[in-house]
Amino acid sequence: MRWDLFCRVIDNYGDVGVCWRLAADLASRGEAVRLWLDDASALAWMAPRGAFGVDVRRWSDCEAQGLPGDVVVEAFGCDPPASFVARMAGRASAPVWINLEYLSAEAYVERSHGLMSPQMAGPGRGLAKWFFYPGFSVATGGLIREAGLPAAQSAFDRRAWLAARGITLAPGERVLTLFCYPGAPVPWLLQAVAAPGAPPVLLLPTPGAATEAATLCTLPPGVRIQPLPWLDQGDFDRLLWSGDINLVRGEDSFVRAMWAARPFLWHIYPQHDGAHHAKLAAFLDLFGAGGLPGLADAWRVWNGLQSGPLTLPDPGAWQAACQRWKARLLVQQDLTSRLLDFVHEHRAATSGPATTRA
Repeated sequence: MRWDLFCRVIDNYGDVGVCWRLAADLASRGEAVRLWLDDASALAWMAPRGAFGVDVRRWSDCEAQGLPGDVVVEAFGCDPPASFVARMAGRASAPVWINLEYLSAEAYVERSHGLMSPQMAGPGRGLAKWFFYPGFSVATGGLIREAGLPAAQSAFDRRAWLAARGITLAPGERVLTLFCYPGAPVPWLLQAVAAPGAPPVLLLPTPGAATEAATLCTLPPGVRIQPLPWLDQGDFDRLLWSGDINLVRGEDSFVRAMWAARPFLWHIYPQHDGAHHAKLAAFLDLFGAGGLPGLADAWRVWNGLQSGPLTLPDPGAWQAACQRWKARLLVQQDLTSRLLDFVHEHRAATSGPATTRA
């Protein structure tokens, strides 16, 4: 099928990161994807080699360019341009119109996934828009997971990958990767990993807020730092596979940390109305953080929802919990497969000229 995937880059890199992974995964399965972006600059380092079957287009050009494809996906409610929507409504066979929503473990996701929103007015009058929610259960849209991911992880050589990037581990040294928003309590993190008797730590911060915060800290004994360059998505995954503890943020790296199955803390995107508090609590409940002493407290301290200092859980128990969580997710169908099934199911329901649907 021909897909049009729309994404507005609001801030940071999670939105374009999610959309690029989806576009590339669809293309790897034989789909043809046009990815419409208002800012494609991050792809210069995130996906420098592109992907066969993915055609990156400027958002501004879609006002006048061509017939919409068989499927139109708007990421995170970004609203395609009105002229494009009008052309969707004018197709002899209407495209399946998907609103790909944000990831959450909250209860409303299962209730809302797959619901239809009839378009009663405006340029899309007569069309149907379907809500597709990523999630952690079979009643949701699942998580992006490429077909070759487990095999690639099994064949991964941590020391070789690090050495190729000029990183050599000292004997017994643990790897701590750091990807966070501004304001993360990095000094507390460093004190937590440098507790008396703890093994030495190599801190690998990503460019931006993480490196800025880490380089402003006075490093405790046993901790050294080596800032990272920008990494493409494949190497970012390998970075997480290399970590003994991974600090991640937003949505895309959050999911990739789950597939890495290493101990991780999530820096959730802060919302001005405090909605991220409930979102964080819902995931902790689903993950079963209450069964691992100290984990829920660590996540709340890391996100500024609880006073410090930061104390990390027992490493072995934490590792086992992350492996159980990954195993629980692996038995479920991935997001791209569920999306393809959903679209095939609804193509017939949205066929026929728009005037017969109005």
